Amino acid sequence: MTVSVVVPGSFDPITLGHLDIVRRACERFDHVTVAVLENPRKQGLFSVDERLQLIRAVVGEIDNLAVERFEGLLVDFCRAHDIGIICKGLRAVSDFEYELQMAQMNRRIGGIETVFMSTSPEHSYLSSSLVKEVARYGGPLDGTVPDVVADALRDKFAAAGG
Repeated sequence: MTVSVVVPGSFDPITLGHLDIVRRACERFDHVTVAVLENPRKQGLFSVDERLQLIRAVVGEIDNLAVERFEGLLVDFCRAHDIGIICKGLRAVSDFEYELQMAQMNRRIGGIETVFMSTSPEHSYLSSSLVKEVARYGGPLDGTVPDVVADALRDKFAAAGG
């Protein structure tokens, strides 16, 4: 039996914390799909296409990994791709409170289970929002995002004038 999971998110941008969860999921499940949320009502720093390119650049050639976009309900994406499990990373108790509600709703409306992985301690403080804030003011990004993402952040803020 092949076990397929999805690691969903906006990944605006992908951080080392996200990558930690993705890589660990790839070690534990037969097939992993990183699903990048396309929300037309929310403007991200990076377009969905840019996020997909950055993720593909940093995950390399992992045999059991795919990178896709999705819009709408995650359970619909899961059904369309024959995925039965959602894999989510948790940084803190506050993440769990929100993610548990989402997990219960996804199970109720789609029959999709959620498994949680605790973020490695060295990445537990990371969030895309925090990384963008540091990058906006020219702060150091070492240990927060892969180099290609750090370069893309610097380029994005330089083009916007800071």
